[in-house]
Amino acid sequence: MSTKRSRVITVAAAGTLTLAAAISAAVVSLPASPPVAAKLSAGPAAVSAAAFALAGENHQLADSQAARAAAGSGTQQDLAFDWLQASVAQRKQVAAAKAEAAKAAARKAAAKAAAARKAAEQAAAQQAAESAQQAQATPTAEPTQPATTVSVPSGSAQQVAQQMLSQYGWSASQFSCLQPLWALESGWSVTAENPSSGAYGIPQALPGSKMASAGSDWQTDAATQIRWGLTYIKGLYGSPCGAWAHEQADGWY
Repeated sequence: MSTKRSRVITVAAAGTLTLAAAISAAVVSLPASPPVAAKLSAGPAAVSAAAFALAGENHQLADSQAARAAAGSGTQQDLAFDWLQASVAQRKQVAAAKAEAAKAAARKAAAKAAAARKAAEQAAAQQAAESAQQAQATPTAEPTQPATTVSVPSGSAQQVAQQMLSQYGWSASQFSCLQPLWALESGWSVTAENPSSGAYGIPQALPGSKMASAGSDWQTDAATQIRWGLTYIKGLYGSPCGAWAHEQADGWY
């Protein structure tokens, strides 16, 4: 081999070693992909291609890191802030919509309750009107006298009077006042009549026609006259003894 050729090989080898050392330093400082690492380990023949590949990867890595930094410092923060604002606005809209729906439901319930109350009032008024019309259309029944279980008195006028005392809540002792009272007034005569006043019958009713309220046979029936007389005494004096006391004091009852 000639000296000149040996020198060229030596220079080339030195250059190759220098480039390989530089590439090794770059490999230590920057991560390389597996394909590039494989080329670097392939020997001196692949050094040039590996160097170019490594430089390209380093340039891509730098661009990627710059893009990430720009996104982290600006774009992602802005997007996060915008998303937060949109979320708050959306929550406010949802809350407002719920509140409006609640108000609408309350208004609807109030309107329904008012309608039900109005319908009930109308139904009550209609029922009252129908009841009034029915009451007007139905003839009023005549009041009936309560049935009595007391037997019809019999015997003389005085005996009939004694039997009737209990019907007015009086004891038999009241007859001791009733007997002299009507003996003085009429002598217990059914047809006794005062020529001066026109008083008539056992109790001396004035006028005698008043006794018709006790029965239509008031002119001839002792029981009818006594019933009317006892009713009169109870209402005005409370008892036969009360009437007899007034008779003794004033001369009439």
